[in-house]
Amino acid sequence: MGKYYDLLLEDIRFEEGLNACMNCGVCTAICPAAEFYDYDPRKIVDVVQTKDDEAIVSLMKSETIWYCGECMSCKTRCPRGNAPGLIIMALRSLSQDMGFFVESEKGRQQLALKRTVGQWILDHGYCLYLEGVGTSLHPEQGPVWDWIQDNWSALFKKMGANYKGDGPGILAKDS
Repeated sequence: MGKYYDLLLEDIRFEEGLNACMNCGVCTAICPAAEFYDYDPRKIVDVVQTKDDEAIVSLMKSETIWYCGECMSCKTRCPRGNAPGLIIMALRSLSQDMGFFVESEKGRQQLALKRTVGQWILDHGYCLYLEGVGTSLHPEQGPVWDWIQDNWSALFKKMGANYKGDGPGILAKDS
């Protein structure tokens, strides 16, 4: 009992995030994600404090830890200075390290996003490469995004932006 708790203790975010939770629920009351999801930061902290490996593994395999938006509202309101958001970051990291994230749709989505953004940084030097965000990967963007994709050059020129070095400014291609 406590193997995963011990691994969490090795993460500085966990150490910073959990001082002495008195289970008051202020973190849940202020949490924007709790309003929209079946999500309760107080319950997550409560489960972690039990040091029960089975319960912690269940958390790491669930969708629950992926609902946190990491806004840290929980930290600003906690009377004890706890930060459930940091605890959740540590849980996510451990979930990825142990391979539990694959049990969760949201966890798998995070990995796909991490790989995509990482590749954009390596290939283009930016964490958001606009031409990489298309409706083939993100159908929720809809037809407006398709139009934007087809009209980048004209759009950027109209806004006075430099697109691929063909506009004014420091990114302009040398003549």
